[in-house]
Amino acid sequence: MLSRLPAFARLMRIDKPIGTLLLLWPTLWGLWFASNGRPDPMLLLIFCLGTFLMRAAGCVINDYCDRDFDGHVERTHARPLVSGEIKPKEALLLAAALALTAFLLVLPLNRLTLLLSIPAVFLAGSYPLTKRFLALPQAYLGIAFGFGIPMAFAAQTGDVPAFAWILLLANILWTIAYDTEYAMVDRPDDLKIGIKTSAITFGRFDVIAIMLCFTGFIALMAWLGIESQRGVIYFISLLISAGLALQQYSQIIAREPADCFKAFLSNNRIGAVIFMGLVLDYGLSH
Repeated sequence: MLSRLPAFARLMRIDKPIGTLLLLWPTLWGLWFASNGRPDPMLLLIFCLGTFLMRAAGCVINDYCDRDFDGHVERTHARPLVSGEIKPKEALLLAAALALTAFLLVLPLNRLTLLLSIPAVFLAGSYPLTKRFLALPQAYLGIAFGFGIPMAFAAQTGDVPAFAWILLLANILWTIAYDTEYAMVDRPDDLKIGIKTSAITFGRFDVIAIMLCFTGFIALMAWLGIESQRGVIYFISLLISAGLALQQYSQIIAREPADCFKAFLSNNRIGAVIFMGLVLDYGLSH
């Protein structure tokens, strides 16, 4: 069993933290907005651990659902379920254990947060199936990746205002942008096996669609900054993020898989810059 620990770690993508970070940033944005820059330390710990656990569980479920497809995709042909290092039943047990542990973390929280954890688990578990029938599964992923936002507001304030849902909408646009870049890497293989992605749906308008989603994302984040009376540091962080998004245009315009993947990875910097802008802006305003 110990000899297979690296395979289980790869199944949970512990070796690839980018997914956890892209899930964590919007959750942290939500906590900082909800708490006016002073989140409960225990909530911060719970949401950070919960983010890691739910992302790991989502990866396991994703690989379980895609185990018959991944062998036909260059980027995923060596995943543990495809290679046989881990059996499907073991993957299901691991996903259940991770989801249960994440649920135990939210048990001490208020009733609204507990109720919201139910659709959060459903979204994480059902996302892999949407690639069979949804033209834009990336939009569904955006909801799943951003559901920590309403949960953060619920946990911190006991309420989920319209502000939180608009922040979730901003995250959906951001997710469509960066995950379309990710999908552009696998587009030839996905076309062969019949998987639906935004990169396929957008077709030759993929780059335009990505940049429009980035524009909508930054615009909504700016509007939320105005609504919450944020200061100059927050808006500087948005300007920097807009520059980082614009930089990705030159990476994806040729649609080279390696460059599209680099563009996808660079979205971690966008999430981090906005978070640091929030932390500094709230910190200096107190």
